[in-house]
Order: sequence, then structure tokens, then C-alpha cells
Amino acid sequence: MAPDLEKLVRSGQRVQIIDVRETFEYEAGHIAGSINNPLSNFDLNKLKKEEHYYLICASGSRSLQAAKALASYGYKVTNVLGGMGTYRGVTTR
Repeated sequence: MAPDLEKLVRSGQRVQIIDVRETFEYEAGHIAGSINNPLSNFDLNKLKKEEHYYLICASGSRSLQAAKALASYGYKVTNVLGGMGTYRGVTTR
């Protein structure tokens, strides 16, 4: 869930966040340090199987699609339920 991700980000832990929204959505406001990898043109070459990724979108549905696909390929992922719509942490543009 978004509040759980917010706590991780605030704690200073290294968190790998993949934002699967379209570039224009990402540029309107995103979590600092997140990587934009739009679901419409997802690039697996940006990912490493040994990393754990938190996937986020606007509401959680696109990131869920990405999470299911990545998990089926053996990636360690967590879908952020509620997405950016419920994320209350600091964002940047």
C-alpha cells in the first residue's frame, strides 16, 4: 500500500521504485528517485532480477498488471495498492 511505501522512503532505506505511468503523468509529479518505465512501452532491460522493485501508477491497476507479468518472469516485485492517488509523501517534478 502507498502508506507503507511512504514509510520506507522516509526511513532512508534504498527503495527501487518503478513508476509505470505515462511520461506526462510522471513529469506532473513523482516520487524522487523513482524510475519512469511506462507500461505502454515497458523495458525489461532497465531491471535486474536480484533487485526488489515497488511498482506504482496512478491507482494501482497498471502497476498490478506489470507486477503480475514481472513476477511470472521471476522478478521480485510489490504492487503499490492505491498508487500515486493515495501516496502522501513528498513528490517532485
